[in-house]
Amino acid sequence: MRHHNRLMTLVAAALLCGAPALMAQTPANDPSARLTQVLPVGVANQVLVVIARARSHDLPAQALANRALKFAAKGVDPSAIAKAVSEQESRMELAHSALQTARGTKPSDDEVDAGAEAMRKGVTGADVSALAKAAPSGRSLAVPLYVIGSLIDRGLASGTALQRVEDRLTAHASDGDLQQMPSQIPAQAIAGRDHQPTDVGRDLAQTKRPGSAAGAGQSGAAGGPPSGVPANGGASAKPTTPPGLINKPSTPKKP
Repeated sequence: MRHHNRLMTLVAAALLCGAPALMAQTPANDPSARLTQVLPVGVANQVLVVIARARSHDLPAQALANRALKFAAKGVDPSAIAKAVSEQESRMELAHSALQTARGTKPSDDEVDAGAEAMRKGVTGADVSALAKAAPSGRSLAVPLYVIGSLIDRGLASGTALQRVEDRLTAHASDGDLQQMPSQIPAQAIAGRDHQPTDVGRDLAQTKRPGSAAGAGQSGAAGGPPSGVPANGGASAKPTTPPGLINKPSTPKKP
């Protein structure tokens, strides 16, 4: 009995000694742990509160952390980052509800994040539900929703982009086929635009990692601030509207 108690004491001591190392590893793997390093304390705390709330609501919290880190790496004004993350979390809530209501099953994190991005570019919750109902049963909607956003970036109205993707889903197009759709938009539809459309594959990857956030805080980040988010105190250039936009202009994007 005495030997057993001594053994248990040694095991407990070993676990206690290893606990600090384990705790030190966890923040290093958590994007949110870097927010306090790249953002002012007050802003970082605001963003962390939003991330914690998203996690408690079963939303893709890591995507929000990645978003904040990406914006910080690109030099976006900290107050704009806090606002963008909060608004994205609200859109995630709407996208999650729309997808789950339409399908009766829990959507994946990628689908929720893609739905929020589509909403940021003008797609409504009702549109997301309609897409979910029209798609073949069991089909992931992450790529279709990202493609809708890319088509809107190319100059299509949100309703037109949605309908085109719905038609391709009904025809059982593969994700690879869908990803080709933005490049098939006539060049004149995007002539004169002051930024290139978002790449679908890159958007999907950014739900998993913070993009260029590994260099957060570095100057000269390529590509400038993210679409729709003002940098350096909120100053932004007035966007130009290309002639001959297809259909009516889409709803202005939010950061």
